Amino acid sequence: MKRSLFGLIAVYLLFCSFLGSAMAEDKVLTMSTTTSTESSGLLDVLLPEFKKDTGIAVKVLAKGTGAAIKDGMDGNVDVVFVHAIKKENEFVEAGFGTKRYAVMHNDFVLLGPADDPAGIKGINNSISAFEKIAAAKSPFISRGDDSGTHTKEQSVWAKTKIPQVADSRKLVLEGKEIEVASKKPVDSESWYFSIGQGMGKTLTFADEKRAYTLADRGTYIAYKYGKTPAVELEVLCEGDNDLANP
Repeated sequence: MKRSLFGLIAVYLLFCSFLGSAMAEDKVLTMSTTTSTESSGLLDVLLPEFKKDTGIAVKVLAKGTGAAIKDGMDGNVDVVFVHAIKKENEFVEAGFGTKRYAVMHNDFVLLGPADDPAGIKGINNSISAFEKIAAAKSPFISRGDDSGTHTKEQSVWAKTKIPQVADSRKLVLEGKEIEVASKKPVDSESWYFSIGQGMGKTLTFADEKRAYTLADRGTYIAYKYGKTPAVELEVLCEGDNDLANP
């Protein structure tokens, strides 16, 4: 199962700024990455092998893509390993990173309970699926953390016919308070819940609430087939271009 993650994990992109000095001085490389990467189990496979081959340990800081990129902008890490192509390009263009490398890819999947109260199973159009969830007022859990997954979810809602309203929430990451500005469907207070959590906790919460959510396929596989107890959420919508990652 762990081997399969190599092909299934989302598009993560590597920015190197101080790699040479990290290798030469203390043999520790600091990497800011997404909670999806950490939750997938991929790093548990790769990092021991990397240390065995190079002698370099990797210190991992897992958070949403926005916060991970901010680490790079502040010069707090050597590598940023994330999945939100627009933000990544802006990061490099602004001079914070030396180059963007495409490393891996997979896709996002729209998950929900097996009984599928909104009736989206088999729909291969995520925009239509989101509209049906809204029409049914079925519970939807948003990460709400400025991550790559949250960014993708926002982009799908923006393409629906449902009016969007401004929303914001304050998150505390490593003792620092940040404000995440986003949008949500109008009149959605009773069914749309933005929780400000990573991918693993969002999957668990959606599973407990029998709600819909968007996830990267790699983390979903890890929580569906590699965890005990496993989440019961099912893949109900997949495969369209709007769910591609990147």
